Formats: sequence, C-alpha cells, structure tokens
Amino acid sequence: MSARLSPGDVVRVGGVGLRTRPMRAFLSALGIAIGIAAMVAVVGISSSSGAELDRTLSALGTNLLTVSPGRTILGEDAQLPLESEAMIARIAAVEAVSAIGRVDAKVYRSEHIPTAQTNGIAAYAARQDLLAITGATLRGGAWLNPATEQFPSIVLGSAAAERLGIGSAGPDTQVVVGGVRFTVIGILDPVPLATELDSAALMGWPAAARWLDFDEHPTTVYTRSVESQLPSVRDRLAATANPSAPNEVDVSRPSDALAAKQATSQAFAGLLLGVGAVALLVGGVGVANTMVISVLERRPEIGLRRALGATRGQIRTQFLAESLLLSALGGAGGVLLGAAVTAGYASYKTWPVVIPPWALAGGVAATLLIGAAAGLYPATKAARLSPTEALQTP
Repeated sequence: MSARLSPGDVVRVGGVGLRTRPMRAFLSALGIAIGIAAMVAVVGISSSSGAELDRTLSALGTNLLTVSPGRTILGEDAQLPLESEAMIARIAAVEAVSAIGRVDAKVYRSEHIPTAQTNGIAAYAARQDLLAITGATLRGGAWLNPATEQFPSIVLGSAAAERLGIGSAGPDTQVVVGGVRFTVIGILDPVPLATELDSAALMGWPAAARWLDFDEHPTTVYTRSVESQLPSVRDRLAATANPSAPNEVDVSRPSDALAAKQATSQAFAGLLLGVGAVALLVGGVGVANTMVISVLERRPEIGLRRALGATRGQIRTQFLAESLLLSALGGAGGVLLGAAVTAGYASYKTWPVVIPPWALAGGVAATLLIGAAAGLYPATKAARLSPTEALQTP
C-alpha cells in the first residue's frame, strides 16, 4: 500500500525538476513573468493616472466653464461683445468671472529673430483675477497687479517660456511683443484646466490697449459656478454672452476634456492588457514545452518511482506540482516587476502610486491557471507510463 504525500512532500518532490535544471526553469518562468509584469504595470499605471486626474480635479474643481466665440453662419470667426463678461456675471449661480483677450501681435525673444519664427506663442490681455479662477499657479516671479497691468509687463505660460528660452523672470528679462519690449515679471506652471495659457504671453488689459491697440473684446471668458447648478448655467451661457447670436458662442467644461483624455488612456491600456495576455499565453506554452521535455528526459526516474510503489496519481501530482511551482515563481517575479515599474513611472510623473489589489491577486491566479493548464498533459502522460516502459532505455 503506497504512502500518501503530504503537502510539504508534494512541494519538495515538485521542486526536484526545478533544482536540477535551474537555467531551463528560469527561462521558462521568465516568459510568465514578462506577461504578468506587463499586465500589472498597465493596470497600475492606468490606475495611478486616474488617481492623479481625481486629485487634480479635486484641487482645481469641476465647476469651471469657458465661453469662447465660435463661427458665424458664413463660416467666419465670431466675436464676443465687449459686455459679455458683465452680462455673464449677472447670472445668479455664477460665482466668479475672468477673461483673456487675443492681441494681434507676435511674440519674439528679441528684435533679431526672423518674423516667421513665432514658436506658436499667442499674446493675450488678461484680467487680474485669472489665476484664482483658472487654478493657475506661478513657477516664479509675480502676477499682474494694478500697477504692472498698466505698463509693458508680461507673464509667460510654461510652454511659452520654454520656447523662448527663458528660465526665470526679472527686470533684465524682456521679450518683444508687436515691436514693443515687455518685461517678463512671471512664469506660470502648466495649467491643466486652461491649457491655452501654457503657450500664452499674458499682459494687463490696459497695457494691451495702450501699447498694442487691443480692441478689448474678450476671447475666452472663464466662469466658476455653483456646482449643483452647473448644467443650468451651461445652458444659459451662450445666450447671455451674446444675446443677438447665441449660436456663435461655444461653451465648454475643461474637466470634461481631462476626463475624455483619461478615457482614451483607459482604451489604450486595454490594448496593452491584450498584449500582456498574449505574452502570458506565450509564457504558458513555454512552461508546457518545458514540462513535456522534462517527462521525456526523466522516464527512468518515473519508472523507478513506479517500481518502488508510487501510484499514477502521485506521479501526476509530482509533475503537476512542478508546473505550478514553475508558473508561480514566474508569476511572483512578474507581480514584483510590474509593481516596481508602476512605482517608478508614477514617481517619475509625480503621480500617486496606485496598484489595485485585484491586479496583484489576478496576476497570481492567472499564473496558477496557466501552470495547471500547461502541466496537465505532461503530468497525465507521465502517470500513464508503466514501470517497464519507463525503465527501457531509448
């Protein structure tokens, strides 16, 4: 009567093949590890990106609406009335209003730059309360105030400063706007809810009118409203901003654009998950191949164990356990590698590190399923070998 194998015996016997052929075991487990690491990293990075979006919207709010001119029925660029800011401010649920106005002037680092090299920088007049309403912050320097908005002073967006090669603000740092020298008094950080400010050069409303013949028509009006009444405000903004032609007004919610961007990232993450699944499948085939070869190479061992009283079930258990151990080692390595990649990338992007527990548990479960599927046929084949057949020398 054969002795029963305890769980410890099963693990010990199953590990024999891994210890005797460590390089083969490592390479087989590596295929599993790559697939699991890819899947865990994709899920982790996607979740970390979503957490960063939630943190951004929590800090900046989702009650920002923007009003901008659209197109006329003739297809020409429309224009917001001069009174649009004041009219929008009279909506009861609107808490704050600010605006920028496009100035017809090019921005250059100096007078010696060729006119064609504008670097895509737009000049805008800006209200003093623009920072508070858009959630923008200063990287350095100062924002426009009642004094500086009267004079040729300018604040650069993050991308605009980079394109102009300006790293800091100060009285000795100047740019040329429409042929007039403006002193750079500040540089903004990137503005998630108003990305048009990143490539902008912002000056005071009075300075733009005085030095650059600005017509004072707002180009974009920013509003903060009571969150619960946001849909109602959104429906009324176009008609309020331009009562004579509400169809020529575009109203948008910047947080929706961020959410749409995140949805696009999620779709791409799904594609990468598919790639990771393919890699995992390939790794499973590698494990199955390793186990089949192991059975062929270890026929004498199987025959000897069968001759000494090992049952078919014990032989099957031995090789199935070996396959499971091989996959589990790859899965554990893949989970650790995927978590490390997620942590490293999220830290590089200054995102919160978020790895859903289900992704880790799912990775381990997937490796065990792969290991069981990959080892079932070789284990069954090994169990069917009779002692005399197995001990025969090929």
